[in-house]
Amino acid sequence: MATNPPSGDGHRNGAVKGRTQSFNPKTGLYTKRDTKTGRFMDVKMTGGKFKGVTKEKQD
Repeated sequence: MATNPPSGDGHRNGAVKGRTQSFNPKTGLYTKRDTKTGRFMDVKMTGGKFKGVTKEKQD
């Protein structure tokens, strides 16, 4: 099993679980959503994407 040493140094391995993000073309900002409830949680006001959050598929 591969690890990313040193363990316990405060960095994240992989994506954040239970959250997704999608782009809102009206505002030009990314919105974070809870995958269990589907409710919107946060909007990235500084522009760009949330770090480590899975992107939703756009239709």
